[in-house]
Amino acid sequence: MNPILVILLQAAGSPSIFGSLFPLLLIFVVLYFFMIRPQAKKQKEQNKFIGGLEKGSEVVTNAGIIGRINKIEGEVVTLQIDQKTFIRILKVALSKEMTDSYLSRNASKEENSSE
Repeated sequence: MNPILVILLQAAGSPSIFGSLFPLLLIFVVLYFFMIRPQAKKQKEQNKFIGGLEKGSEVVTNAGIIGRINKIEGEVVTLQIDQKTFIRILKVALSKEMTDSYLSRNASKEENSSE
């Protein structure tokens, strides 16, 4: 074996387990706090929103369709989007973020028009 290689290997020593696993652990912690945890929180809020739906609520679908809930049958929701126009969609197709955005925008428009 080459004597220079032997000297370099002895000088380097063996890395500790903590030193080699620390970067992987750090990456996992960063991924958890910046990706996994916020997504789980958002999913929990979406499930709470879907569970609290009731007849007469105004909602927005993921496709951007705005309507009022006319009937809820299990996982299927019937939306009234015009006087005589109804569509049936799944509950999971309703978007909490888009509904909140739409309702807050309408509330601010009503406040501006009343002044």
